[in-house]
Amino acid sequence: MLRGVTAISLDTKGRMALPKRYREELAEQCDGVFVCTIDHQLPCLLLYPLPEWERIEAKLSKLSSLNPVERRLQRLLLGHAFECEMDAQGRFLLAPTLRDYAGLDSKAMLVGQLNKFEIWQQEKWQQQIDQDIQLQTQATESFNDRLSDLSL
Repeated sequence: MLRGVTAISLDTKGRMALPKRYREELAEQCDGVFVCTIDHQLPCLLLYPLPEWERIEAKLSKLSSLNPVERRLQRLLLGHAFECEMDAQGRFLLAPTLRDYAGLDSKAMLVGQLNKFEIWQQEKWQQQIDQDIQLQTQATESFNDRLSDLSL
C-alpha cells in the first residue's frame, strides 16, 4: 500500500532514492522495477511498480487507435513510459524528458496513491494542495453518491 507524502532529493544525474519504508515491500512486489510516465492532467509524474503498470497497459491496449481521444491518451501515457530499476541503494533514474515535464529540480515530493506514486516539484505540489483544499471546501454541498457513503 503506497501512501503518505515524503520530501525527496534528486541528485545531479536525476536519481531519486525511494524511502526505506517502501523498499522491502516493493522489492518483493516488483523486484525493484518500475515504470514512470507523465500524468496527462497534472504537471507531475506517475511511478508504478511494474505489475501495476502492466494492468494499466492492458487497459490502454484495449483503446481504439482510430478514436482521436483514446489515441491521444495512449500516445501520452505509453509514449512517455520509461522503465526504471531500483539499485542496491534504493535509487532509480528519472529520464530527463520526464524531469523536464514535471519541472523537477533537486527537491521533490513523493506522494503515495495506493497503487502508484506521484512525483511533484515541491512548489507545484504545495500549489496543488492549496487548490485542492480550496476546491474541496467549496464543493462540500455537491458530494456525489460515491462520496456520500464515505465515512472518514
